[in-house]
This record gives sequence, structure tokens and C-alpha cells, in this order.
Amino acid sequence: MKVEFETARGETVTVEAQPGDNLLRVAQAAGLPLEGTCEGQMACSTCHVIVADEWFARLDAASEEEEDMLDLAAGVARTSRLSCQIDLAPDLDGLKVRLPAESYDMSR
Repeated sequence: MKVEFETARGETVTVEAQPGDNLLRVAQAAGLPLEGTCEGQMACSTCHVIVADEWFARLDAASEEEEDMLDLAAGVARTSRLSCQIDLAPDLDGLKVRLPAESYDMSR
């Protein structure tokens, strides 16, 4: 399956993924600047992405804990999600997400 990431510079990076993969790990493997400091424990918002409108409703709803972390994210939008909370399923083939302009990976 494919996932399209739009970088803060407007470039499109298309990545191959497998059903069951986690969106944060897919992005990191592709070298995209999503830090994921808490390693998926929902204790930070460094893996924040903005899901394309047409894909947002296809995702499972965000938990209250995820919503609380998104309140701390820079550049949050109506369709913002934490990429660590998105596990890819076959019906998400072609998923499109955008990295906020504020995205950077301090570990690089």
C-alpha cells in the first residue's frame, strides 16, 4: 500500500507500507522529520501530522488522550492527528498527510 506525505516545503514523498504498519514508523523509515520523542506513548506531540480532508473521516476517532496532546502541538488543524496513533489498514491505501511547517526532528 502507499502513503503520500507532503513536506513543509510542498514536496510529495510517496512511501510503500504494509497493512499493520504504524504511520510514525513508516515516516521515520522514509527519513521524514517526525521525531516521535515518546515512541508512541502519547506523551508528546512531536509526530503531529495533518490528514487530508478526504481521508480524515476514514480514520478511527482520536482518543481523549490524543486530543489532549494535539492541544500542545504547533500548527494544529481540524484534521490533525498524532501519527503514532494511526495503524495502517488496507482501506487506507493512498492515505495523504501533510507535515506541519513546524515539524523537525531534534535527533538529527
